[in-house]
Amino acid sequence: MLLMHRFFIGDKSVIWGTNKVQKQELTHEQLELNHKVASYALKVETFLTQINSIILDKENQTKLALSCLLAGGHVLFEDLPGLGKTTLSSALSHLAGLKFQRIQFTNDMLASDVIGVNMFNQKEHQFAFKQGPIFTQILLADEINRCSPKTQSALLEAMEEGLVTVDGVRYPLPQPFWVIATQNPLFQSGTYTLPESQLDRFLMRLSLGYPSRSAEKLLLQQNSRYALIATLKHVFNEQEILAMQQLVNQVHIADAVLEYLLNLADETRKKQHGLSTRGLLALKKAAQAFAFIQQRSFVTPDDVQAVFVAVVAHRIGLSEAETVQLMQQVNIS
Repeated sequence: MLLMHRFFIGDKSVIWGTNKVQKQELTHEQLELNHKVASYALKVETFLTQINSIILDKENQTKLALSCLLAGGHVLFEDLPGLGKTTLSSALSHLAGLKFQRIQFTNDMLASDVIGVNMFNQKEHQFAFKQGPIFTQILLADEINRCSPKTQSALLEAMEEGLVTVDGVRYPLPQPFWVIATQNPLFQSGTYTLPESQLDRFLMRLSLGYPSRSAEKLLLQQNSRYALIATLKHVFNEQEILAMQQLVNQVHIADAVLEYLLNLADETRKKQHGLSTRGLLALKKAAQAFAFIQQRSFVTPDDVQAVFVAVVAHRIGLSEAETVQLMQQVNIS
């Protein structure tokens, strides 16, 4: 069933989810898309309920993280140590039902430790490629900014293209491929700044922050979060994740919402370092995924606003508060 949402743009009343004005009927394709989106509603709700039983009082961050997965993007968690970044990453991978690998980055780690290396096989008298931990579906890159920039750059091709190149030979990665990276604040010792080119590969940057007093008290009363994760069942599987990613691509964006996206991009470009075209495409894709999670087959300006800070702030070098202020300067008209 289509959830109708009326929004006024200028003097026109538009029903989001169609590119037509009010009183016109949905096409067969739109009705079919509505049905497909609705078919995943229960599992999406179950996923969010279970993840929120592990990560307490952070409903917005968990919803954005799921949006990132369904949009086919990568997510960067930035916070102080010990606030649940790794726990959230482990819970996300477990509930998604995908193959999982974890890399604990250190300052002496080499690029070959991540992507793999050609090793000589004495029995067959030839070199053979030994895959690194990046050959998985969900990669937890823990404390990514503790390794050298050279090792950080080993992730770039994989995150953008879904493959790695070793000695001129390309090796495709399993699909879906999702990087969940965590980094510590730069004022901590032993950290290296992520280059702008790598930051741009992350669809979203999220921060958990300290839990509320009531949530922290519950954490003190309960067992280890990792023990709780082990008791949960997988909600999705590989085929379902790929199918939902395809559906996200089909979520409709009305022309008026596209104009709103362009206006937001124009506003960022009044500064010295504005949103790139790739960043604008990322914002569109994230809004589509967020709309899907909200059980809609169409994007509203609310969806754009919900993901704007997470998608844009790290790309234009502004704080979250400054990014919100920038967004509020753009009218929906």
